[in-house]
Amino acid sequence: MNGIGLIFSLAMAILVWALPRRWVSLPFLMGAVYMPVTQELELGPLHFPITRILITAGFLRVMAKGEKLAGEMNTLDRFMVAWAIWAFVSSLFHISSELLTRLGMVYTTLGIYFLFRIFVQDIEDIYNVFKIVCIVFVPVAASMLLERTTGRNSFELMGAASSAVSRHGHFRAQGPFAHAILAGTSGAACLPMALLLWNENRKFALIGIAAACGVVFASGSSGPVVTVLTILLGMGLWKYRSHLSLFRWAGVGAIIALSLVMKDPVYYLVARIDITGGSTGWHRAALIDAAIKHFSQWCLIGTDYTRDWMPSGVYWNPNHTDITNYYLQMGVWGGMPMMLLFMGIIWIAFLVVGRALKMSEEEPVERQFLIWTLGATLFGHATNFLSVSYFDQSCVFIYLLLANIGCLQALTSVSSVTSEEDPIPVVPDHEPDLCHNS
Repeated sequence: MNGIGLIFSLAMAILVWALPRRWVSLPFLMGAVYMPVTQELELGPLHFPITRILITAGFLRVMAKGEKLAGEMNTLDRFMVAWAIWAFVSSLFHISSELLTRLGMVYTTLGIYFLFRIFVQDIEDIYNVFKIVCIVFVPVAASMLLERTTGRNSFELMGAASSAVSRHGHFRAQGPFAHAILAGTSGAACLPMALLLWNENRKFALIGIAAACGVVFASGSSGPVVTVLTILLGMGLWKYRSHLSLFRWAGVGAIIALSLVMKDPVYYLVARIDITGGSTGWHRAALIDAAIKHFSQWCLIGTDYTRDWMPSGVYWNPNHTDITNYYLQMGVWGGMPMMLLFMGIIWIAFLVVGRALKMSEEEPVERQFLIWTLGATLFGHATNFLSVSYFDQSCVFIYLLLANIGCLQALTSVSSVTSEEDPIPVVPDHEPDLCHNS
């Protein structure tokens, strides 16, 4: 870690410790977004990028101040813990160096998730995090747009790549992220947060929309654009939410119909997606094909060798091909159990959103739409997992989202118990609060 990185990391860690609970997300997200994961504090065999430093500061704060989760441990929390346990256990059957790598991954994942479960206590906290994300992405968007034009990365001083990758005559900006696709994906995840603020605070909304669109455009990648379209599709179905079951079955029917008429498997549709030019959709479809053919190689506990899956490999590891699919990456790490646990997390999160919507029918429509937007954003990520593996600070945004949904589950559970035990009739003019401070 260079001098600038060390000073910045210490400053953010101090703010994580000192700020009021509802503002802790600001230094945490600033540190996670602005500092590349390649900037690490090395303590013997242990590597601490800024995210892990801030997680450590966050846990020390929580223990010192006695801060707790919103509500009790719930189903989503337990699935996260079960996934982490198997991620650790399965590493014991891999090469020896994998153990420390897996411990770091588990520490980062559970740290992000449970800290945000503690810092985000109610609906107002979720809105506050959305505003913070919109502001945090402004410097990233400005830097990446400049990088898209000049090919020079302004985050080079923070340890990021010094120049952008050029493909088919245009630069693909990555800013502080490890890859342009992951940068654009993070920007895409910011867009629904900004759109949701339109009625509450138009200034924050416009700033966030401009920042998100700037990051997605500057990345020059098809994946983030598809993620944006998927999220917007999910948000657009809000008016037809009573027919959601029909849409789900229609999707299943369409997949079956395409399987019957297509010469190739239906997942080869991914190979036809190329919005920005130069996309590698064929690789993503062929990767699924290869994983099916080599199923016995990885299905139980994962595998340390996938180089024979594809005709191309990756420069950073001679034993692996490029696993551009987050679900399959889980399988490579820990076999079908780890993949299914991860899918279970996504499934439980969707169920939580559905339950929260059902329980909020008497709430203001703005709060109902917030819950729906969380589900639409999760839908965007779940679709994007088919085309990219998250491995840098972009992971923060999926686990932040899951933590927000976990907050909904905890607080709606409390609401449900309270309403069942309360014999006092509800006054017609009173609108019960979906989430409250615990």
